[in-house]
Amino acid sequence: ARAMLITLCYLYLWARWGLCSAALIRRTVRRLHRSRCSFTFCCCRCAAAPAQQPPRRQAVPPPPPPPEERVCLRIGNKVFFTDETQFFDDLNRWSLLLISPFIYPDKLLTAEHIAFVTESVSAPTDNLQKTPGSSKEIVKWSDYCSPLAYKPGEPYKLIAEASVDNFSNLGIAFMEDRLQMDNGMVPQKIVCKYLHNLFLMSAGQDEEEKSKLEKESEHENESDGLSDKETGSGEHHHLHLSSCHECLQLENSTIESVRFASAENIPELSDNCGSKLEEKNDDCLLRKIKRVHLAGKPPNVLIYLGSKTAKEEFQQVKSILQECIDANSYTIYQLLEEQVLKAPWIDNSLLLIIATEEPISAKNHKQFMKFLSKGGKILGFSSSFTFDGVQIKRKSKLKKTVHELVVSKMDSTEVKLNLLVSGYVFEEVMKEDVSKVKTLSRLNNTDKDIVIVHLTYGDSGGEAILSQAHLELDINSLDVQTEEDFNLLKISNAKRYEVLKEILTSLGLNCELSEIPMLTPIYLLSSDEEIHLSFLKWLEGNVDAEGLRASSKVSLKFVSCCESKMEITPSLMPVITEMGNFSSEHFNLKTYQQNLQTKKLGKIVLFTEVTTTTMNLLDGLMFELPEEMGLIAIAVRQTQGKGRGGNVWLSPIGCALSTLHITIPLHSNLGQRIPFIQHLVSLAVVESVRSIPGYEDIDLRVKWPNDIYYSDLMKLGGVLVNSTLIETTFHILIGFGFNVSNSNPTICINDVITKFNKEEGTMLKPLTADCLIARTVTVLERLIDIFQEKGPNGVLPRYYRYWVHSGKQVRLYSEEGPIAWIVGIDDYGFLQVHEEGKGVESVHPDGNSFDMLRNLIVPKH
Repeated sequence: ARAMLITLCYLYLWARWGLCSAALIRRTVRRLHRSRCSFTFCCCRCAAAPAQQPPRRQAVPPPPPPPEERVCLRIGNKVFFTDETQFFDDLNRWSLLLISPFIYPDKLLTAEHIAFVTESVSAPTDNLQKTPGSSKEIVKWSDYCSPLAYKPGEPYKLIAEASVDNFSNLGIAFMEDRLQMDNGMVPQKIVCKYLHNLFLMSAGQDEEEKSKLEKESEHENESDGLSDKETGSGEHHHLHLSSCHECLQLENSTIESVRFASAENIPELSDNCGSKLEEKNDDCLLRKIKRVHLAGKPPNVLIYLGSKTAKEEFQQVKSILQECIDANSYTIYQLLEEQVLKAPWIDNSLLLIIATEEPISAKNHKQFMKFLSKGGKILGFSSSFTFDGVQIKRKSKLKKTVHELVVSKMDSTEVKLNLLVSGYVFEEVMKEDVSKVKTLSRLNNTDKDIVIVHLTYGDSGGEAILSQAHLELDINSLDVQTEEDFNLLKISNAKRYEVLKEILTSLGLNCELSEIPMLTPIYLLSSDEEIHLSFLKWLEGNVDAEGLRASSKVSLKFVSCCESKMEITPSLMPVITEMGNFSSEHFNLKTYQQNLQTKKLGKIVLFTEVTTTTMNLLDGLMFELPEEMGLIAIAVRQTQGKGRGGNVWLSPIGCALSTLHITIPLHSNLGQRIPFIQHLVSLAVVESVRSIPGYEDIDLRVKWPNDIYYSDLMKLGGVLVNSTLIETTFHILIGFGFNVSNSNPTICINDVITKFNKEEGTMLKPLTADCLIARTVTVLERLIDIFQEKGPNGVLPRYYRYWVHSGKQVRLYSEEGPIAWIVGIDDYGFLQVHEEGKGVESVHPDGNSFDMLRNLIVPKH
């Protein structure tokens, strides 16, 4: 009766508050996992809900309903209940998915993971639905677990492992009819089996058996890699355990394939790369075995650089790939020359990149074609590799020259961009099946030379995209001699990324944005120990008993030290007040302190590695904090950075990101001309660099109303100002971000410094974000003081020295509109233009479209 009452209570809670079932499942799974109990999610026929049973195509009897005293939760015909510890039988009938996680599995399945079996049947998937009132979408099985082995038939069984949280998510989705199997079948049962004894049985082979297996594994593999017969596409190895005597008869090739099955070991192969593996590599390999995707191949991308083993070239290509593809979904390795014929990379790679101008040997070419014949994908970067209906032709006059390309995109549109060309072009060879060759890009020259082609090969989906333009190299790694070439390549850099991502996507890689990084704690730092102590004393009377400072945007909870289980959400963030243990790879407090020379601005720092936006962090402090404690929030990355007009400001690592709080009296010079603040901040960013001895000629400029530019060509930063008037004081938040060391996907300050060093023969050092943020705040405080004393005329000469608009002609309203000349800025910070016959007119920044590249101004109506 007590169990029935508890069950009814659970049913009532779920009917009343559907999401509570999710919390119940999570708590119960964690508790049962710790107690090493088995538990099951299953679909049972019962009197309460017979109609909800999905249709079946076979006579698989439904599982019997569990005893009510073991039921944790029942939703319709779905039941979550505990069961006795269960073990596997007939293990030799299971098949592995390419690699065996059961080889020394005690090293693989951690205490924080759950091993389980899913049973599925053939049935329509249209019964998948969202729980009423839920906005959650269908959950894909393989997104939450790693498949280990399978057993075909009805029901179709899969062994998998997952973290406790991911297993909980699968269970919740199953109970809510939102779980979908990758093969289209419908899951009927998820059983957590207590597999520990199974693992011990596998790992605990006696020494004689182990020794025999190790000796077999060291036998020489005579072939140039695994033959088709040995590991055909789509084939799997049987699951062998110590109880199965077939283990003692494993073929040498099978052992080798298990050892090599994850290309994790490719970088670790010795230089002689024989098929014998040294003992010292065995443990390393076993520790690093990586799960395969359900599709059957691990997500490996290999880069072949010919006979070159230099790490620098490999890192150049690898870094550009990591900025294009989802870095968490793929692993990138160098395929060394000695590994091409011996290491069995063909069966475990998604993509091979050939990035060498060296001739490809006949043996290597044959191996690459074998990879294509098995459905592999190849991307060629200025390489001599070709096949079938295409050959390369030398055009020496093109070598190391920048040319405009016209690239055909998948949506049939075209994009034009400038790239460095290799000195070779493609020529089509007349063959019977010319449909296998597709031209993707030509040079925009007289000969319309072909520089990017797409080729298909075989019947298994093999394809290659070959390029004789340097899509893979960053401007700083190219031997660019002229300023014109530098500018052309940098202006095309964003389009280069666009084209490269489209090519990678067409070859089957995922180029969607990576997962949003996890938010990190905030550190309370200061450039002045006395002010730091004063701030802590002020906090004592301005936070509640738990150290909380509430705000409508982001509430801050002040704690003395970092705790492992601190809650961090977009609306609640911990602030660690102890400075002693602070360290960051991307922010040096000493550098900041040395470059901050202010009376009050920027003295109190809220620093974090990852936040939503720095514009929100100061909201709960700025209105009551004493004026001498100047606040600034600094972040390495933002997940929701803001720009003008609601635009999202992208903030990769290497970008200086901060929000500064200042107060301006309403009746002061600047208080009467608040729009000038954004101009002062833009000027401060430019002067933070150009006021350093030796850096005066670094070509950074300001663009009206709030941008920082390289010359008049490319934007590398911007300013956003929000102001609040309280009585007779403006409280102003100034958000500014500018590219310091992030060369891609556009341009950064250090790119401009590198270019200057090449042109002038200087050796100026690259700058850092911590240094330039501090210098910007220092320059801004001085500019504000000058403006308050002298008004606009005190700063405008310095502003005009660096702005991009001097003597520029623009058109008003449209590209066919009347011509006007930019005159300057009026006393209130608005742009002045002169139209012939109509005099000078001021245009407002908040209602204009000012397209720098088209020199177009649309005045506010």
